[in-house]
Amino acid sequence: MAVARAGAADLGFAEVAPAWRLRSQQFPSKVGGRPAWLGEAGLPGPAELGCSLCGRPLAFVLQLYAPLPGRADAFHRGLFLFCCRAPPCCAGLRVFRNQLPRKNDFYSHEPPSEDPPPETGASVRLQLQSGAQLCRVCGCLGPKTCARCRQAHYCSKDHQAVDWRCGHKQACRQAGNVDSTVPDHNFLFPEFEIVIETEDETTPEVSEKEDEPEIIGSMGEAPAEELESMAKHESREDKIFQEFKNKIALEPEQILRYGRGLAPIWISGENVPQEEDIPDCPCGAKRIFEFQKLPYHENHV
Repeated sequence: MAVARAGAADLGFAEVAPAWRLRSQQFPSKVGGRPAWLGEAGLPGPAELGCSLCGRPLAFVLQLYAPLPGRADAFHRGLFLFCCRAPPCCAGLRVFRNQLPRKNDFYSHEPPSEDPPPETGASVRLQLQSGAQLCRVCGCLGPKTCARCRQAHYCSKDHQAVDWRCGHKQACRQAGNVDSTVPDHNFLFPEFEIVIETEDETTPEVSEKEDEPEIIGSMGEAPAEELESMAKHESREDKIFQEFKNKIALEPEQILRYGRGLAPIWISGENVPQEEDIPDCPCGAKRIFEFQKLPYHENHV
């Protein structure tokens, strides 16, 4: 990984927003719901969005609008994070990048309007301008089609079965637009806008540790070297965790930290990747840190 630079991070906070602000035309940063794809070419397909461990479709977690100044080919740039949420796995993670120049076939040369569009209906849009269809469950590319109605599209048999159980069985042969009645499949995460603010670098005062409890009883004949090693390990882990808590305490409701080239904040010293653990980009360049997702819950909003 390239050497990290110093500086303040941009912090992301989850806030409730009207549906129109979370559409692709607004270049949103958001968490949950269906992905608001930036471009329409080069989107990940079902094979790329399958968990490498259990094989089930990954769920969209968040997207971040992160253009690169000075890069004409990345005037618009989005990062998309997916994860496996199928128990007992819940381990697979994938990140995808989608970018466009300012002059492109999908968006105006000018910034998007801050006013709501004339039509702000809540219907789910499951077709791209290019004609490509999206899965009714997850909003990713849906190359599979219901064999009966030929209107419903899916990324996988798993999501076709989910939609069938959630009402498509009854609606399949009914007249009208099937896509206008997409139910809640309980697969997507709750949807919120990510609002970005720059971090205040003021360092909070570190609270003094409480007196450690007295150890009662015999520890046996543990070698002095082993006890010393254990003490050093615990002291190092305590320091890393305390630094993490101090940093988060400045803005406890942050759900995301962004800073291209900054250093991540680790919660533990265990499993921290080393230089040799991080593969180079296919172009040969060293990869750098860009963003870090933090835990959040609905009480944050």
